[in-house]
Amino acid sequence: MNKIVIGEQIVKSFGEGNEMRNVLDGVSVEIDEGEFVSVMGPSGSGKSTLMFALSGTDGINSGKVIFDNTDLSTINEENVSDIRRSKMGFVFQQPTMLKNLNILDNIILPAMHTNRKNTENIMTKARALMKRVGISDLAERDITQVSGGQLQRAGICRALMNNPKIIFGDEPTGALNSKSAQEIMDLFSEINSEGTAIMLVTHDAKVAARTDRIMFMHDGKIVSEIKLSRFDGTDIDGRVERIAEKMLEIDI
Repeated sequence: MNKIVIGEQIVKSFGEGNEMRNVLDGVSVEIDEGEFVSVMGPSGSGKSTLMFALSGTDGINSGKVIFDNTDLSTINEENVSDIRRSKMGFVFQQPTMLKNLNILDNIILPAMHTNRKNTENIMTKARALMKRVGISDLAERDITQVSGGQLQRAGICRALMNNPKIIFGDEPTGALNSKSAQEIMDLFSEINSEGTAIMLVTHDAKVAARTDRIMFMHDGKIVSEIKLSRFDGTDIDGRVERIAEKMLEIDI
């Protein structure tokens, strides 16, 4: 299986002098093409920082990040940005939508930045994605005129506009009620089944239970991981129980 992301001995520090601390302390990680992984751990353990490092969104102090066979440290920031736009999608707890644009215009924004000459195809694809996730009637709405779950669906549409090889999600269900969270995870599972790799940062065992592999972080290190392939995909309770057992075992 080819690797879509490889992190080698990543160190990320914040602060200066005696106040400097390593938020990532020599982290190594690999994610296969088409894999569905999650990262769990207490607040401040480095989960989101790892996601930002692996996506090239944030620089690192030392180590290496290789994305789709490209060492991100060997190319300039403009080229890294191009890779993020063309090969990665991002879904956050609070979707970063522009208030002066309606839902449809927010969705097409990254694709328009990449290919302004193909507006008709971009609009067609955006509307198809909106229909797929059940928000086709919200195209002209302002972002303040939809629910949190609907806004998150729009965020997923936007993340898919450029056919990314991987979607990075930082607590994508954290602001949603349980029903909306389950619906969003159903969408992620469907997207993953079609071949897109997904990496989610989450504190929610029910969210992590929908993924195939879970990495556990503590104090800037990956301290353990488990694979849930022996469980039936619908056995969420069994998966959650295994996650809880592991967290007790490693005391996080």
